[in-house]
Amino acid sequence: MLAFTSGYSPPQPAAPLVATNAALVQPTAPPEPPAFGPSWPPSEKDWISEITADAWLHPLDGPARRMPIRDGRVFGAERPGDRPAECRNGHCGIDIGGEVWGEPIHAAHDGIVDRVQRGPNEDHGGLYVRLAHRGGSIFTQYFHLAAIPKWVQTGAKVKMGDVIGLLGDTGVKHSTAHLHFTVSVKPAANVIEQYIDPEPLVALWPIRMPVNGASVVTTQTAPGVPLGAASNKKKSAKIAKAVAAAPVDEPTSAE
Repeated sequence: MLAFTSGYSPPQPAAPLVATNAALVQPTAPPEPPAFGPSWPPSEKDWISEITADAWLHPLDGPARRMPIRDGRVFGAERPGDRPAECRNGHCGIDIGGEVWGEPIHAAHDGIVDRVQRGPNEDHGGLYVRLAHRGGSIFTQYFHLAAIPKWVQTGAKVKMGDVIGLLGDTGVKHSTAHLHFTVSVKPAANVIEQYIDPEPLVALWPIRMPVNGASVVTTQTAPGVPLGAASNKKKSAKIAKAVAAAPVDEPTSAE
C-alpha cells in the first residue's frame, strides 16, 4: 500500500495558454459607415430622385396645383447681377402663386429654421424664411412673404405643413405678388451649396386642400407639367434651327 505524505497535493489541470505577444492579437475592423444620399458626386438628377423618394409637400394650397405660368418664372430665367453658375441665366428658384395675396405658405418638409429675414430687404427678396432639412444637406427658401409667424425663429423645429409665412410682395420689383421658392443641396460641410430646379419636385408633391370643411393632404391632384423643361426644349430647337439656317463663312487665310 502506498503511503501519502502530508505535504502532497494532487496535480491540477494546466491553465490555458494566454498569448502575450500583441502582434498575435488581430484587431477587429470597425464596420463601414452607412451609406447616405445619392452616389458621389451627386448630379441634379440624383438629388431629384433622392428627394422624391421621401414625403414632401407643395408649399401652396390647392385645389389647383400652382406651377410657374410663364418663362420668366422658371428656374434659370434671366435675372441681372452676379448669380451662381448652376442658375443658368440667373433665376435660382421658381415663382409660383400670387392669385391670393396673404395665403398661407407651408413648410415643404420637416426641418429646422436656418434663417429668418424680417427687416427691410427690398433688394434681396424681401421677408423670407430658410429651412434646413435632413441635417443641413437640403435647404428650402420662401421669399417675398407678407408676414412671418412669431414662433418662426432661428433654430425652431418645423413640421411638414406648418405655416411659416404668408404670400406677399416684399422685395418684388417687376411683377405682382408671388412666392419665390428655392431648393439647394449641400451634401458635406466642405462642399459648396448648390441650387437645383424645384419645378420637377412641386410638379409631383402632394397638396394640402380643403375638403368638406377640413384641410387634408392629397396625392390625387394631377401632376404639373414643368414649364422650364418645355421652355428649354423650345429654346434648344430654335437655336438648332437658327444655326442650321445661318450662312457658312468661308475660311480666310491667316495674315
